[in-house]
Amino acid sequence: MPEFRQAAPKYVQMADHLRDRILRGDLRPGDDVPSERQLAADWGVSRPTATKALDVLRREGHLSGRRGAGTFVTYPPRVHRQASERYRRSIETGRIYPPGERARILDAGCVPAPAEIAQVLSLPEGVEVVRRRRLIVRGEEPVELSTSWLDGEIVHLAPRLVVTERILEGTLAYVEHMTGRRGRMARDRVSARLATPEERALLALPDPSAVAATQHVVYDAEDVPLEVTHAIGLPGAWTVEHEYPIGR
Repeated sequence: MPEFRQAAPKYVQMADHLRDRILRGDLRPGDDVPSERQLAADWGVSRPTATKALDVLRREGHLSGRRGAGTFVTYPPRVHRQASERYRRSIETGRIYPPGERARILDAGCVPAPAEIAQVLSLPEGVEVVRRRRLIVRGEEPVELSTSWLDGEIVHLAPRLVVTERILEGTLAYVEHMTGRRGRMARDRVSARLATPEERALLALPDPSAVAATQHVVYDAEDVPLEVTHAIGLPGAWTVEHEYPIGR
């Protein structure tokens, strides 16, 4: 049986658990979700508490349903999977992408560090770094273009970084396993801009198209940058949502 944390109300924790399963792809568009009665039994709570948990996800647009027909994951999903969901999936299943989603490695190798990447990784400009580019597809549809950058010094410990083959557990999990360095914290910076001609071609976008550009930096236990990833998401696929009290 899932265990409750102390801080958040029970219905919030239940909603968080189901949302994580949806964002990781464990529950896919069109899948049934447990009924209020089943959730109440599984979590050991009252039925109104289970109802409140499902209502949270309905308001967010993750669930829909009809009376007498059950509750389903909406299609298409509103929110693009973020790095945090992918990390949790890698830890729990050993694979970073859910069924139906995969990465095609476009190129992998060592290149001189661009000024921006050298600065973020705390390396001298021009030193060799790993550049690993991938196109992520869902079914046959391209949904994300991303490039990972790492210190070239770790290639002798993690040689698969410069091979154009998929790393099913994810780049970070592989680097952690091979080097012993553990990711402790990640910081994301999201902005919007126009797609470049290459990005439009790979993501099958018209000209012009706006995209969400995310810089994702992972830090190890010593607060040393371990990996930088630049991800380009489809227009309309990324949302950032916050819920907070405003009463006085």
